[in-house]
Order: sequence, then structure tokens, then C-alpha cells
Amino acid sequence: MSGPIKPVNQKAWWLVLPVILCVAFSAIIPLMTVVNYSVQDIISPERRVFVGVEWFMEVLRDEDLHEALFRQIQYSLSVLLIEVPLGITLALCMPAHGWKSSAVLVVVALSLLIPWNVVGTIWQIFGRADIGLLGYTLERMGVEYSYTGNATHAWITVLVMDVWHWTPLVALLAFAGLRSIPDAYYQAAQIDGASRIAVFRYIQLPKLRGVLVIAVLLRFMDSFMIYTEPFVLTGGGPGNATTFLSQYLTQKAVGQFDLGPAAAFSLIYFLIILLFSFVLYNWMQSVGTADAQEKSHG
Repeated sequence: MSGPIKPVNQKAWWLVLPVILCVAFSAIIPLMTVVNYSVQDIISPERRVFVGVEWFMEVLRDEDLHEALFRQIQYSLSVLLIEVPLGITLALCMPAHGWKSSAVLVVVALSLLIPWNVVGTIWQIFGRADIGLLGYTLERMGVEYSYTGNATHAWITVLVMDVWHWTPLVALLAFAGLRSIPDAYYQAAQIDGASRIAVFRYIQLPKLRGVLVIAVLLRFMDSFMIYTEPFVLTGGGPGNATTFLSQYLTQKAVGQFDLGPAAAFSLIYFLIILLFSFVLYNWMQSVGTADAQEKSHG
């Protein structure tokens, strides 16, 4: 016979209560406020009219939103295609042990310590032809470079700025993943006479999959919400060349003070990020599962 059932101590839940309160005040309550604004027409502080999904339909018909969304997707995909391979390459080139490893880690991480608005200011000065090294050098080379007057130049400058700022994050994550691989794998590969490419393909890359999922999701979500750097550097111009979704939302909420459409757009923006992150995560997981099945059958 089993003994008497001991009562379960539920006092541990009190330790979770502060976290629940912080999440409620920082996320749930503001989200519910946005939902409330998205279904109302705020005529005055005392007068509000329920409009249902009218603001959502208006936002979805907005052609400027469609252009900003396409521009944002193009930018985020460009960031991932450049920063992830570049970060992995940088991690593979970094020394693994000794004081050189520590020194390189500090140097690589320096750009991550710079605030976003300062990054935009640095590149704003860096790209000027009169006082900036980049602008002056390109001008001396005969290249007519202007990130304020040429849409292509502005786009490339914002992209290069983001690569410079955030590639070290991918490199540090990949470096940590590489250091977690046991030496026994490399010893076995050396005995088998495997090349560096084979070691990377069959040992390092599979072991990096976990940290790469984190790196891809972090960089995608952050690039999809980029605001400060292009706002400081180009102000969204020239024209709307570097006006991304976050800047479009700010213009609608603060510049035009259309709280209803801005709230509806905020919810759509939130769902878009969730959808893309979900698709990216499941795609990377399915690729990993397919590779594991292929190795097991082989």
C-alpha cells in the first residue's frame, strides 16, 4: 500500500509573482491598450467611437505600407544573407586559446557596446565627403557618393552600417558554439584525413545549428524593427528609400497623430514578426532534422 499523499507546497509561486507583475506592466497591459485603440476612433479624450476592424482595413489598403513592408523584408533578408556567413567566417578565423583569443573577443565586441543613435551619428560623419573618411576616400577615387541624395547609396550605407554593428554578435555566438565542440571530433577527423571543408560540413556546422538558430532569430527580429540608425543617418530618405516599417509607424502615430490606424498597424507589425520568426525557426529545425536523418541512413 502506498503511504499518505504529502501536501504540495505552493509557496514557490510567490517567487514567480514579481516576474508575472513585470511582464504584465511591461507587455500585457500596453498590448491591451494598443488593442483598445485599434478598434476605436479617438475624437477627443472624452469622446471615442467604436469602429471595429475599420482601421485594420484602412492600413491593409495603404500602398505606402506595402512599399515599406517590401523594403523591410528585402533589408532583413539582405542582413541575414550577409551577417550569418560573415559571422561564421569571422568565428572560424578567431584564435581559440590564449591571450590572443581574449584580445580578439574584446575587439570584436566593441561595436556592440555603442548605442544605436551613436552608431547612426558615427556613420553620418563617416560618410560625409568634407570631414568623413569614407566619403572623402570615395570622392578621391572618382566615385560620386551621397547617402543623402542617392537612394541606392543610402540603402547600401544603412546595410553596411548594420553589418558593421551586428556581425560581431553572430561571430560571438558562433565562436561560443565552436568552443563547445569536444576535441574528440577533431581528433577522429584528423585520423580519417578529413579536409577543413569536410570538418566544417560534417562536424562544425551541425554543432553550430543551435546557436545559429538563435543568431538568425535575433538578427531577423532586430533588423525587422530597425529604427534609430537609419533615422539618424538618413531620416528615412532620400524620399522613402530607407523608410522602414518602424519609421512608417512612428510617422503615423507621432507625426500624423492617427492613433487608431497606428495601433492597428502596430498589431499587424507584431503579427508579421511572429509569423516570419515562426517560419524561420521551423525551416531551420526541419533542415536540421533532414540532415540528421540523412546521416543516420548513410
